[in-house]
Amino acid sequence: MSPIKVMIVDDSAVVRRVMVELLGTDPGIEVIAAVADPLFAMQRMKMQWPDVVLLDVEMPRMDGVTFLRKLMHEHPTPVVICSTLTEAGAPTTIEALAAGAVTVITKPKIGLKEFLNEAVHELTTAIRTAARANVKRLAARAENSAHVPMEVRRKNTADVILAPAGDRAMTRTTEHVVAIGCSTGGTQALQQVLGALPSICPAVVIVQHMPPTFTAAFAKRLDGLCSITVKEAQNNDRVVPGCALIAPGGKHLLIQRSGAQYYVEVREGPPVNRHCPSVDVLFRSAAKAAGPNALGIIMTGMGDDGARGLKEMRNAGAHTIAQDEQSCVVFGMPKEAIRMEAVERVMALDELPRAILQA
Repeated sequence: MSPIKVMIVDDSAVVRRVMVELLGTDPGIEVIAAVADPLFAMQRMKMQWPDVVLLDVEMPRMDGVTFLRKLMHEHPTPVVICSTLTEAGAPTTIEALAAGAVTVITKPKIGLKEFLNEAVHELTTAIRTAARANVKRLAARAENSAHVPMEVRRKNTADVILAPAGDRAMTRTTEHVVAIGCSTGGTQALQQVLGALPSICPAVVIVQHMPPTFTAAFAKRLDGLCSITVKEAQNNDRVVPGCALIAPGGKHLLIQRSGAQYYVEVREGPPVNRHCPSVDVLFRSAAKAAGPNALGIIMTGMGDDGARGLKEMRNAGAHTIAQDEQSCVVFGMPKEAIRMEAVERVMALDELPRAILQA
């Protein structure tokens, strides 16, 4: 296979030089240009179009988000945001994800060279993920609007957080809960699904692979766009109809039960399937706490996080759904869940809101 052609767009000469050096060591990646701003990028693109763009956000002459929107409208191309972010800057990156970026890598304001040397696996993984992304789906959703870095760690299972669900059938209750798991492409997919729900709908609990500085801003943005309430989950929050709780980045989210009512537990712990929060942890907790009172939905994302947990939900009597390949940005997580026979139904993205209401 020919190497993935990458263009770097960053106003820092140091970042451009270090990225070129690091990516040049990977035979599967070819850096075809490293330029200081989007206007230079557009000039170079006339000569050779990249497979993936590594894009900074804050740049002179044209900011990265404006360039991203222009790119997705005129010539959809996979984009990885690689930006210096503080908590206050997170909404800008959420905006970039909504505009069609595949994923985000956060770079620090100090120690950049050291960080980039340590993050080479994260960079190359993000580039390979972006190169396989369904960019037409990203562009379509960007027109209508609105990762997480892969960590080099031992691939734990959900056993490190909580024990598997037992075979005992759960007592049915009048309250139901919808557990959703997604990763790459999930920010836009979630906006489409949650935005279509009326204010009266089943309770929703979500794991979207995201780093810690992003989830609060992401939840706040969705809350402003949706009829339902959307918030970053806090420990002991009630799981109630008309509300979606999103797992905070860097912490696992579990569904717990007290009598006939549900609440969430936000728990520290090691990554599961290299992710924290992990979809497997959420789904296993749903299997244990809710059983047949739950609906599990696995959506767009790379890897296999959530597949085993969804299988446990199905074994516990829950209904389970996977997003179909055509509407996914990356068909990794749903594909693995289907392969494991964890899925009852495969549905297009625009069919999921109706399935949630029928829960």
